[in-house]
Amino acid sequence: MTQPSPLPPIRLAPSDFLLIRATVPFALTTDAAIEPTDSETVTAATNDPRIRIGSGGGPISTLHAGKFVFDSANEELLVELLPSLVHIPAGQTSSSRVRALLTMNEDESRCPRPGGDYVVGRLMELVLVEILRSGATGEISQQRRGLVAGLRDPVTARSLSAMHADIAHDWTVSALARLCGVSRSKFATRFRKTVGLAPIEYLQRWRIARAKDELRLGSKSVGEIALAVGFQSSSAFSTAFTRIVGSSPRHFASSLRA
Repeated sequence: MTQPSPLPPIRLAPSDFLLIRATVPFALTTDAAIEPTDSETVTAATNDPRIRIGSGGGPISTLHAGKFVFDSANEELLVELLPSLVHIPAGQTSSSRVRALLTMNEDESRCPRPGGDYVVGRLMELVLVEILRSGATGEISQQRRGLVAGLRDPVTARSLSAMHADIAHDWTVSALARLCGVSRSKFATRFRKTVGLAPIEYLQRWRIARAKDELRLGSKSVGEIALAVGFQSSSAFSTAFTRIVGSSPRHFASSLRA
């Protein structure tokens, strides 16, 4: 996927929320002339997610920082399809919902109770869903392309929903275009521009992502997984899996167990 052009500067206000993809370089500063300090270095030195910025008699800002970590089996695909940047201003409805979830998470972390780990995990999942849902409804949008952008677009959203609902179906670009009510060429161009991948390439990678999850669970054979995700034979599945992942399904499953 091609990298999007740099986003314009964003002025932050108190209680604003930012979600920045880990692969996107950024600088947080009050003055572009100031040389920035690496945030990972600052966090590692203090071992505290609350980073205090500023010195002397000037105003001091406090940042509450954290990160979402995806399962390694499909991390690369998910990160590629997520927005590069989501900015939720404090005055928007979604901001209060995100802050409420984060407050509940902080409370659970500071005062451990039975089932706390489960609650914290679910709360963070809800935070991510709320962030992405806010972007999908159009309240905020710094996304140029990817899955969220695709779900916002009325044409590509239909095709994505159809492929997700029946991943094993023998989808073609023409069939998806008819489903969306546009010509084949218009659909293909719009899908690539919005999602960042060609329709069948996206479907293929989504099938492999689902296959990775099944291989991790270890409850189905390679042949069963192949049919479940839309391949007519184990050999065709193995060839596609090896081309995209870099190892055979059996080797991938063995490496997970190891």
